[in-house]
Amino acid sequence: MKNNLSFFCLMFIAHFSYGQNMSKLDSLLPVRGFCIAAPQAQNVDRFIDFMKNDLHPNHINTLILRVDYNYQYESYPNLGDSGALSKTNVKKIVAEAQKLNIRLIPQINLLGHQSWASNLGKLLAEYPEFDETPHVKMPEKYEWPNEDGLYCKSYCPLHPDIHKVVFSLIDEIVDVFEADAFHAGMDEVFYIGDDNCPRCSGKNKAELFAGEVTKIRDHLAARDKELWIWGDRLLDGETTGLGMWEASINGTYPAIDLIPKDVIICDWHYERAEPTAAYFALKGFKVITCPWNRPDVAKDQLSQILELKKTANTRISERVLGMVETIWRDPSAFLNDYDQKKGSENQAGDVLCTKALFEGLSDLIK
Repeated sequence: MKNNLSFFCLMFIAHFSYGQNMSKLDSLLPVRGFCIAAPQAQNVDRFIDFMKNDLHPNHINTLILRVDYNYQYESYPNLGDSGALSKTNVKKIVAEAQKLNIRLIPQINLLGHQSWASNLGKLLAEYPEFDETPHVKMPEKYEWPNEDGLYCKSYCPLHPDIHKVVFSLIDEIVDVFEADAFHAGMDEVFYIGDDNCPRCSGKNKAELFAGEVTKIRDHLAARDKELWIWGDRLLDGETTGLGMWEASINGTYPAIDLIPKDVIICDWHYERAEPTAAYFALKGFKVITCPWNRPDVAKDQLSQILELKKTANTRISERVLGMVETIWRDPSAFLNDYDQKKGSENQAGDVLCTKALFEGLSDLIK
């Protein structure tokens, strides 16, 4: 009897201690996330296994799924990719996420990223009238840099019919994922306010960008949903030295003072642990730091967040929500690499970065 009592006492103490540590982790990093493209329909079960066996045990509580056109939309069937996810596929993911207490946030890239390399995305392929730069033709062989400054196409935010389509897609994807937030992308927008656009020419680019963010935010807010975006277009690339990729040199950065403060900023930096989370928090935004493929940078970013949470006043520190690891390749390729039993030196940077974040989170509850 004594032995049994001692065992149960130890189990209670261990459980109580774990609960306290998890409470501490929730306080330090309310958002512990993972961002990846949604799986193809044939890989849904494997992806669910990853959620169950890897994300959840490693304390991930937020999953941003970049869906884009990998879904069989009912409102616009012509915009679904071939072999896209069905509603049944999505509901399997949703059910597992709910079971694991993982918050699902679907993403559709809006404004920018309407093409990639030599290929138009579904939206502009189906509705070429939405193209901000129809005079820029897609090359047979894409190279960067190029004379047209083409990285990715954008849609025209002032086209009178664009939001009828975009808002229908948002509503449908938010509903099927049973989500309380939506990620609109909006990173790396190089084409905006083009001189040849009959609607945007001559207009202030920061006001154009802010106007589009605000329209999307207001549409979501009417349904009590949050808007999340990447933060690079809100940073001054010249003053900060961050340049044209991780920040803006085309005039959009003053939009930071024009958009609603309840937009959640995903602040991505991959080469160094830039201190911009503090900047966004000082500006009044809730912010999440996002690494990719360099474990040393991810560790520095985590340390930076924890130091900010420790030293800043409450109004600042409570806006610093946590971290989201980002994956920028096909999810099956990532999982193939992640599942390798080889030594860590043989794995790709995004896998090593993911595992470094997992280790960092585990260390916080020891």
